[in-house]
Amino acid sequence: MNTTLVKAYGTIAADAPLKPLNIQRRTATPKDVEIDIMYCGVCHSDLHTARNDWGGSIYPAVPGHEIVGRVSKVGSEVSKFKVGDLAAVGCLVDSCRVCASCQQDLEQYCIPGFTGTYNGKDKHLGTQTFGGYSQKVVVDEHFVLRVPKNLDLAAAAPLLCAGVTTWSPLKHWKVGRGSKVAVIGLGGLGHMAIKLAKGLGADVTLFSRSPEKEKDALELGANQVVISTNKIQMSEVKGQFDLIIDTVPYVHDVNVYIPTLNINGTLVLVGYLGPLDPMLNSVPMIMGRKSVAGSVIGGIAETQELLDFCGEHNIVSEIEVIKMQEINEAYERMLKSDVRYRFVVDMASLNEEA
Repeated sequence: MNTTLVKAYGTIAADAPLKPLNIQRRTATPKDVEIDIMYCGVCHSDLHTARNDWGGSIYPAVPGHEIVGRVSKVGSEVSKFKVGDLAAVGCLVDSCRVCASCQQDLEQYCIPGFTGTYNGKDKHLGTQTFGGYSQKVVVDEHFVLRVPKNLDLAAAAPLLCAGVTTWSPLKHWKVGRGSKVAVIGLGGLGHMAIKLAKGLGADVTLFSRSPEKEKDALELGANQVVISTNKIQMSEVKGQFDLIIDTVPYVHDVNVYIPTLNINGTLVLVGYLGPLDPMLNSVPMIMGRKSVAGSVIGGIAETQELLDFCGEHNIVSEIEVIKMQEINEAYERMLKSDVRYRFVVDMASLNEEA
């Protein structure tokens, strides 16, 4: 298969900084869409993959799975896109398409495993997939998304991961007008959960350990803020919530939140991957048929639904735009939660001197 050399930014080892690289992109097949990347959001998964925090990183690694750009080429069998269209790519670029999950438009739960936008296996080239910290991306039409023209394109990029990661549980647990939703943590995922739940008509509460987050949370659409370390405030919301979206990305005690669930309520983990510590106390769960669940990103249909919803309601992320050359500094700032609330790379900067 023919390939094209493309400028990118990536790392050659877990302990090496990201720097300019050249990568091979496949020439568009009949079913492919080639996209000139304009903006790429920066996700914690990018950092974890670059530094092999989860194990299994393939080097050289080029992260980035919150991609927005413009179509520069389409294959002969492509019907949904034409050259010049705005387009987006999220966390996955392929799946088996035939398993029970894929048949339900749940490609994120593909039973043999989906192909990640980066650190996956390119079925065409047999090499690893490379992400959006690059000039171009070539993706099968099925996994390319339409972007509403009214949205700020840079601020729309994080919808492809942070947005759909919180949208998916909101839709699965049927949040709508009159629902009571709580969000744990106000970061890249948490601020999107507040905006989307509010857009769906829910009454929204933020759980936070930081009183200084209250003003921001209310401005984003939260109805109230509860300080999770304040026992009086926590007792005042006992039995209230239909759904709690837990966006905290590190080990923490979820037991303190379960009593605030309503009967049949669910706490869904979307931020932390790994064993819960301390162990779950089953008493409040059994006594109220309460659940603790998990959820990850979204399928293609679900992501398109999110983008369309955000276009109708003019919902985007709160972002700080950076140059590609600032990515290593941005990673260090992310570790300190020093961003409100998502970095987005202006990919035009890739052509500037490093």
